[in-house]
Amino acid sequence: MNSTTGPASASDHAGLLQAVAAKQDTDAFQALFAWYAPRIKSVMRRQGADEVMAEELSQETLLMVWRKSHLFDPTKAGPSTWIFTIARNLRIDRFRKENRPELDPNDPALIPEAEQQADAALETKDREKLVRKCLQSLPEDQREVVRLSYIEGLAHPEIAERLEIPLGTVKSRLRLSFQKLRPMLRKLI
Repeated sequence: MNSTTGPASASDHAGLLQAVAAKQDTDAFQALFAWYAPRIKSVMRRQGADEVMAEELSQETLLMVWRKSHLFDPTKAGPSTWIFTIARNLRIDRFRKENRPELDPNDPALIPEAEQQADAALETKDREKLVRKCLQSLPEDQREVVRLSYIEGLAHPEIAERLEIPLGTVKSRLRLSFQKLRPMLRKLI
């Protein structure tokens, strides 16, 4: 191995990885770092990463090599394949984290509702008053069942459980309240 050019062959690289794995050999790691860091950075730049991201990915890759060197198996992959696979996976992870979907400003869910016209707002307010007045005319037990069902959105069994009454009683109270409310609320149509 020539100290100016780094490890000369795949077997040299494999030996360095095994030295890092076996005894945390910092000299072996420095040789790997000197050889792979610029190459990883170059590949990342060619794949669209900016200078800073390419440098970070290069360093993260080699840090992962240091930590995971014990997982390198020369019978499954060559050293450069193993190291560049780590780099590729880190790049994909980074891309996924940083590339959240952009919001579409025309998405109907993001467009605020149009402000209600003054006359419509008054009409809505009048309807709300009438509905409240109609509800107040109901007996308390019926009013409570209507409130739990339509305002809190509870299912009939949940109302029965909360009020500790039979399910049939919940249904009867709702039916009775509708019979009383129907003629009063026809004014809203």
